This record gives sequence, C-alpha cells and structure tokens, in this order.
Amino acid sequence: MISLSNGPSGDGSDSEPLFRVGQLVRHVRYGYRGVIVEVNESFGGTEEWYQSNQTQPPKDQPWYHVLVDGMMHSTYAAESSLAADDTGQPVNHPLVKLFFSSFSPEGYIRNEMPWTL
Repeated sequence: MISLSNGPSGDGSDSEPLFRVGQLVRHVRYGYRGVIVEVNESFGGTEEWYQSNQTQPPKDQPWYHVLVDGMMHSTYAAESSLAADDTGQPVNHPLVKLFFSSFSPEGYIRNEMPWTL
C-alpha cells in the first residue's frame, strides 16, 4: 500500500500514482465524486471481486479506495477510471472525520488512522 503521493506524475504507467491520498476525484464512467483514502500500487482485491466488477480495468495500475460523496460506502477504482475533481467542495461521507483531520479546497489532510475496511 502507498500512504501518500506527491501528486500527478504523467501517464501513470510504471510511475508514482497520478492521484494522492486526500485528493478529490470523480469517476469518469459513473460520475460520482469522492476523496481518496488509500492507494494500492496495483490491484489488491480478490479475483472473484474483479470478475464480478462491471468493467475490468488493467490490474497493473494504481487502484484507489474512495469515500463516495453523499453515500455510506466506499469504492475501489482503477486509476484509469478516475479524474481530478476541481469543484473544491468537501465530500459528505460519514467516515471523512475518521480518516482526515482537515479540509481545504486542495483536498483533505489524512490522519494516522489505518485503512482497514
């Protein structure tokens, strides 16, 4: 797992993740907004989950745990499925206060609470 990144790195292949923990993102296919709470260097889920997913983005790219705005759940999305969200608006999710200490228009500041969901 990657806990932090320095931000955009180019094409995202074999390099640092394009997005960082605390960054606001939007899912390009489904349109939901959220905040990244954890990053995996590559797919870290089960093969069963991957095969049951509506799409199967490549596993060899960063994957992100995202707290979804206005919902009670999180998602696990591939880097190729996300885009930066430039609204500057906070995310309304019950776990935001558990994993982040503060918010600014640039994103959230992650605290030390481990991601275990």
